[in-house]
Amino acid sequence: MYGPLGQHADSVVAPLLVPDVPVVTWWPDNAPEIPAKDPLGALAQRRVTDAAAADSPREEIAALAAVYQPGDTDFAWTRATPWRSLIAATFDQPHPPVTAGEIAAEEDNPTADLITAWLAQRLSVPVSRSVSGGPGITAAVFTTPAGEIEITRTDGRTATLAWPGRSDRMVALHRRDTAELLAEELRRLDPDDVYAETLSNLEVSPAGELPAADHPAGEEDIA
Repeated sequence: MYGPLGQHADSVVAPLLVPDVPVVTWWPDNAPEIPAKDPLGALAQRRVTDAAAADSPREEIAALAAVYQPGDTDFAWTRATPWRSLIAATFDQPHPPVTAGEIAAEEDNPTADLITAWLAQRLSVPVSRSVSGGPGITAAVFTTPAGEIEITRTDGRTATLAWPGRSDRMVALHRRDTAELLAEELRRLDPDDVYAETLSNLEVSPAGELPAADHPAGEEDIA
């Protein structure tokens, strides 16, 4: 739809909806400022955005956090699912106490910010966010009295789990395409409470910005 018709998309879509059938609105790019108040968003039980498609992904996820309503979600969170599952499985066994954590990813990767906030909340320890060359998230490192537990992924497909005193283990951890992300969101139509809690734990400044990620030693800050 374009022109005058595009200004009233909800009027065009509403007659096509079947009563009592759940509705999901997905914006592949250019999400509205407040998805829940957008005319198409107001028709839906679930509203799916993608902060990574914005010009400034980290600013976008911070802005979406400020206007979150139950039913909102973002592909930045959906992309975190394999990492969260692997991290949860890693610590779902006896392990030394974790005293700190670090997530390394490309500078403008909002998924890394969400995982950082989620881990800080779940582990109740400081978790930092650092910059790497990618692709996507490249490492999750956890400091313990016995040494560092590391999950590293440099090729976007396979991760290496390194545990002090144990042999390294290879784990499938591929970057998923849009169809897989959307399929995951369509399997769940109730509000995602964990996503809401994670957004509330993001460290957003009064100016609506996330803290700058740490660059490797010796690397100049990117303007």
